[in-house]
Amino acid sequence: MSEQSTRSVSVIGLGPMGQAMVRAFLDAGVEVTVWNRSTAKVDAMVELGAKRAATVADALDANEVTVLSLTHYAAMYDVLGQAEDRLAGRVIANLSSDSPEKARGGAAWVRERGAQFISGGVMSAGDNITHPASYIFYSGPREVFDAHAELLRPLSPQEYLGEDDGLAQIFYQALLVIFHPWLLAFDQATAVIAKSGHDIAQFVPFAVRSSEAFPYFMQEFSVANQAGGWADLASLKMMEAGAQHIIDASQEVGVDATFSHAAQSFWRKAIAASEERGSAVSTYELMLGERADAV
Repeated sequence: MSEQSTRSVSVIGLGPMGQAMVRAFLDAGVEVTVWNRSTAKVDAMVELGAKRAATVADALDANEVTVLSLTHYAAMYDVLGQAEDRLAGRVIANLSSDSPEKARGGAAWVRERGAQFISGGVMSAGDNITHPASYIFYSGPREVFDAHAELLRPLSPQEYLGEDDGLAQIFYQALLVIFHPWLLAFDQATAVIAKSGHDIAQFVPFAVRSSEAFPYFMQEFSVANQAGGWADLASLKMMEAGAQHIIDASQEVGVDATFSHAAQSFWRKAIAASEERGSAVSTYELMLGERADAV
């Protein structure tokens, strides 16, 4: 592989994340060629030192490796479909978010056209890929990742997971499963503080302090879930009652408690299933959808 190919890359898709990637590459001294449907975003990156590709074909022709930062995998077909005949011999690193099966399908589509493929899931603090907590999951053929890991290194620390093209998205989406409810819960919590006439800024240090126990709970529950999940009927009833207290506290000040109602519904399902079976059934077991009916 030539020195030029290891120090130059094309980036297709210039949303906030794509622009952050271009900046990271440029800051690391990597030559970047960019393409985007909106020319205004291309102009902004060119001002920073990127090279303009007039077409998708030009972007693919410019470098061995092309990084995709798109809304979803369907956009990949729309974009690369404009230049399918230029894919042969290229490497596509799709760092877009989507489902694992769609990532696997996208990998197959790219390879059918003669290109190599790796997928990625960007775990970052928003579009701040330089944040200390940011990193990128990669999956796909090990030899493809190893050949281009150094080129991609400026984007964020790398976590290679395995050969399965969908694996990066499995881990990425699983972490978003945790993040999305947390975001909604934090909004509800701070809304309760504000609607109660108190200061969110006074509350936040306690929220941060409380979050320091989360790693402990994750470790404890991960062990329990490997054994079928944590379940105790008395504790399930306590959690259901606790959810009602949260709902009451929210509704008393006019805060939407939809999210807490959803949580309460899981505790209630676990209680009902436990009473029906005669032994405790965990919410984890319910979510698996494989609950045994035997006592």
